[in-house]
Amino acid sequence: MGSDDLFHKRKAIKATQLARRKSLRDPYAKVLIVCEGEKSEPNYFNGFKDHYGLNSANVEVCGECNSDPLSIVRFAIDLYRKERNAGDSFDRVYCVFDKDTHANYQSALDQINRAVPKETIFAITSVPCFEYWLLLHFQYTTRPYEALPGNSAGNQLLRDLKAVMPDYEKGKQNIFPALLDQLEFAKHNAVRALEAGKSGHTDNPTTHVHKLVEYLQKIKGHGN
Repeated sequence: MGSDDLFHKRKAIKATQLARRKSLRDPYAKVLIVCEGEKSEPNYFNGFKDHYGLNSANVEVCGECNSDPLSIVRFAIDLYRKERNAGDSFDRVYCVFDKDTHANYQSALDQINRAVPKETIFAITSVPCFEYWLLLHFQYTTRPYEALPGNSAGNQLLRDLKAVMPDYEKGKQNIFPALLDQLEFAKHNAVRALEAGKSGHTDNPTTHVHKLVEYLQKIKGHGN
């Protein structure tokens, strides 16, 4: 077989594989959610997918990164480019990460702001950490979390969360269904906290998780 024939055969195989992948999806956006690996975030969003019946061929949740925000963003951008080059691009990419004590937090935000195309890759941040979003399911609070000697901001927030959710542990399964009844309350509280933070010129504490939640709740009716 000549090199020309081999090229066209490989091209045809790739086209067939691409068509098969697309046929598995439902007629709404293809979305990538990249979270810190082996933690509560991927479990939460996989639980969300299950509850709302979102097709895994449409909504992919990755928890294959370490906790460094810049690593999460780079992983997400690389996967976006790979799928785009294969002719099956994600419509939206969400990077879910904490501020906490990460040195690369601002660098990760800057890289997302520089990413192209615009309005495709989004930062879903929580300050100091994702557990603040979970806490908002139980109460509204804007008490700032500052690191103390031997007691990080994240540990302090975890203590407050366990006071209202005693069985919570990092990486806990079934987080989403356990909190489903309080979801709308949490969304409302997250908006209030962002408004309070803007007025007070602070991001501590705030979360943007509700923005991704709202998008996913509406995705089936929005197409691409």
